[in-house]
Amino acid sequence: MHPTTLLTEYRHGDRTPAQTVDAVYDRLDTNQTNAWITVRRKDRVLADAAALESPADQPLYGVPFAIKDNIDYAELPTTAGCPAYAYEPDDTATVVKQLIEAGALLIGKTNMDQFATGLVGTRSPYGVCRNVHNPEYISGGSSSGSAVAVARGEVAFALGTDTAGSGRVPAAFNSIVGLKPTRGMVSTRGVVPACASLDCVSVFTGTCEDALLVESVIAGYDKRDPYSRRLAADTRFSLTAHSPTDWTVGTPAPEYLEFFGDEEARGMYEEVRDQLGDAFDETVTVDFEPFVETAELLYGGPWVAERLEAIEEFVAAQADSMHPVVEQVVARGEQYSALDTFRSFHELERLKQACASVFDAVDVIVTPTTGTTYTVEAVHDQPVDRNSNLGYYTDYVNLLDLAAVAVPTGRFVDGPGFGVTVLGEGGDDALVASVGQRIHDVASGNDMHSTAVSRS
Repeated sequence: MHPTTLLTEYRHGDRTPAQTVDAVYDRLDTNQTNAWITVRRKDRVLADAAALESPADQPLYGVPFAIKDNIDYAELPTTAGCPAYAYEPDDTATVVKQLIEAGALLIGKTNMDQFATGLVGTRSPYGVCRNVHNPEYISGGSSSGSAVAVARGEVAFALGTDTAGSGRVPAAFNSIVGLKPTRGMVSTRGVVPACASLDCVSVFTGTCEDALLVESVIAGYDKRDPYSRRLAADTRFSLTAHSPTDWTVGTPAPEYLEFFGDEEARGMYEEVRDQLGDAFDETVTVDFEPFVETAELLYGGPWVAERLEAIEEFVAAQADSMHPVVEQVVARGEQYSALDTFRSFHELERLKQACASVFDAVDVIVTPTTGTTYTVEAVHDQPVDRNSNLGYYTDYVNLLDLAAVAVPTGRFVDGPGFGVTVLGEGGDDALVASVGQRIHDVASGNDMHSTAVSRS
């Protein structure tokens, strides 16, 4: 189920939104995968479908979607993956309003690692989210349910959030696309913060083209969001057919590649890296050390205190109702002083300069999305260390204000998906998506056209 396919069928009269809603509710599985927390009544979604205008006037006419349950919708409770925290929102998040006005049909709210703290999909009292390929493996998190719902074809797209990789890791493990926009490009008003200065609303779809279509609807300045940015006049949200020879693609130097002993993951990444030479005119290795150093700041620095600040009153009153691993992580925020904070801010600025110099030589960087995968049991045995391993290639992205898209490129023998992430500088959302689509096409054997985009 893809947005662009549905829109074509609607325009040609081959399908109606009501038929799509019927198909969604026939497909929904609220128990086996634990992907959903709350699902809207079917009759209310059908009423929304009946009130739609036309495909010509609404860019997401009749397209079903889901939202992570840290994003407000006025008709449903918001839990952030914690029943004791649940509240009835007075208003709907800006991004959800924009999607509904564009004709999209909200189906419900999806499961997540509690308070968006985790990359595993196991830290939820609503149940462990199961990988669509093999339920013994993790789905990835924290936007686990949104990724699973898209991967199962229950909805055409879903919103997640991404602070440390939550919109990319579950995309990789469930073989879909996960787009993390440039910070501030999409409003976070009405989103329960994890780290308010870093949070992004992310998009899960089947293709990079569809991800950009959704972003084109939800991007824009929101004066009620203090971290919102005004879009540049030349901002574009479409794939274009410029030759991929226009672009230089970087990959991390071998000494900075980390697969945690997983030779299968190493082999799948090396296969993609070898394909880059055929897909793009120039590929080079880059110094990845400043990116690795930046990643260490996220959970080894005062941004953990920002996580605590977001839910400080709740933690003080009801810490015993939290998932124990999440409570353990968030509680570490108390140890950081103002001096620690400013030292880390200064260190981050130094690292930003070092990373920016890497992008002087390349247009994008392609890394593994994760260096390995784990079973649910393995994560339960070592919940913090193995979660940390999954963030090796993701934790630095929001700190550095990069745009990123995760695309599927393979599968582990035991089933879970494997993929790579395309990284670009802030504002390069369309570029990373276009390069990502090219890589996705090559990896899937569907290399029909070039999809790199030029900076205009």
